This record gives sequence, C-alpha cells and structure tokens, in this order.
Amino acid sequence: MVVQHRRPTRRAAVALAAAGIVAGAAGCGGGAEAGDRNADPAQAVRQAPDRLVREGSSQARTSMEMASGGTRVTIRGTGVYDYRKGLGELKVQLPQDAAGAQEHRPITELLAPGALFMKNRGAGVPADKWVRVDTASLTDGNLVTGGATDPLAAAELLRGARDVTYAGEGDIAGVRTRHYKGTVDLRVAAKAASAGNKGAIAAAAKGFGTSPVPFDVYLDDEGLIRKVRHRFSFANAQEKKDVAVASTTLLYGFGKPASVRLPRKKDIYAGRVAER
Repeated sequence: MVVQHRRPTRRAAVALAAAGIVAGAAGCGGGAEAGDRNADPAQAVRQAPDRLVREGSSQARTSMEMASGGTRVTIRGTGVYDYRKGLGELKVQLPQDAAGAQEHRPITELLAPGALFMKNRGAGVPADKWVRVDTASLTDGNLVTGGATDPLAAAELLRGARDVTYAGEGDIAGVRTRHYKGTVDLRVAAKAASAGNKGAIAAAAKGFGTSPVPFDVYLDDEGLIRKVRHRFSFANAQEKKDVAVASTTLLYGFGKPASVRLPRKKDIYAGRVAER
C-alpha cells in the first residue's frame, strides 16, 4: 500500500512553494549488520543507519521518479555525504520541460540537520544567493520536496521498518548485496531518528498520515546500504490527482572525504521566492 499525503496547510504550502522542485518538475560492525545471512531481517535493516554513521561518509547518486497525469519525469542528483555531521551536498538536475526544449541549470543543494539550502533555485532568487528552508516546516519533511531524499534521512526511515522479508541476493554496481523489502512506519522512524532528522521525519509522519511506506534496501556484506528505494504518493492540489513518487538513493565510495560548507548568513536570500 502506498502512503497518501494530506493536503498541505497554508504555512506548509508556502514552504513547499519555496522549495518547490518536485512541483516544478512535475508540471563495519559485527553481528547481523556485518553479513550474517541467518540474522533477523528486520534487525539487519534497522541497524543500517548506525552502520553508515560509523563508516563516516560516502558518495551518493539519487533519482526521483514521478508519475502524474500520464507524464513521468525523473530528477537526478550526485554528491557526497558526511553521516557523522549530517551534512551533504548534491547537484540536482531537473528534467527538460514537457516539450523537451528547455534546459535547467543544476541546482546545488546543501543538506543539514533541519535545513535545506538551495542555489540556482530560480524563481526570482539572485544566482549568487541561497534559499534556506526549514525541513520540519514541510509536510513531507523534505522526503520528496527537494527532488532528492537526504541520504541519511532515507536511511533513518529504515528505523521504522516492519514486515521485513529477505528477498535474495543482488548485485549493485558489482557489489554482492542482500535484498530486503518491507514497509516503514513513519511515526516509529521519527521516534527512533537522530536529533538532526527527528523533526523532519515527524513532520512527514503527520503529513503523509499513518499508512506504511514500501521500501527495498540492498545491504553489502558489511551491512552498508548500497541502494535504498522508497515509494510515496501525495495529493497534487492543482491537478486534484495523486502523484506517485519513487525515491532511490545509491551509495558508494565509502570513506572518501565529504567536505560540505554551509552558506554564510549574508549569502542567504531574505526576499520573496516566487511561486511556480
């Protein structure tokens, strides 16, 4: 069953308009986590976020596929993530417009505990300025709004994993993995999340309701997430139809430096962001 997203409040809608990428695009440890294939599947999955934090950092590729009104679009991102600091940087590439003619400049996104910063946002924002959005103010906790799910948040959703089953072995970019599938209880995930993600996931738990979110995750022999995919849906108020969203995160290059510098206060845009 795919989770249904409630209609945003006015306050949340303003925040969504400020972040609005999705809307614009649519118009080493031991035990279970270290490769014990006889371990409890749910335990292996729920421990995966902690394994990432101990590893420290990685490179990441993201994709967000949306289907609405017979149209399917994909937003892609590449970057790095520091799991100990909860900081990441992604270059997010929007798809061409419906006619296939318009090219969009990549949007730089900085991911931080409780905040999303965007550059090259457009919508009246000067090219040299950043837009800051409080992720806890978004009804989806920025799980889909920014066009890429924060890699650590995507992992921390697994803390609420239930009905987990082992689905066999897989190969992700030449790495042998164990494939698990199940559903996420967002409220349980929010309670178990780290301090930096608790507010955003709690917001998503309220905004998406209580229905479970289906997931697939692939763990390597060290218990590291190599690929995780969540499937959401939310109500498109403009088209009065549900939008199906599949968010996929691929992790690789573990241990490589992930230097992320947040914007200075003077570089953050304080003006009005035009709605799109």
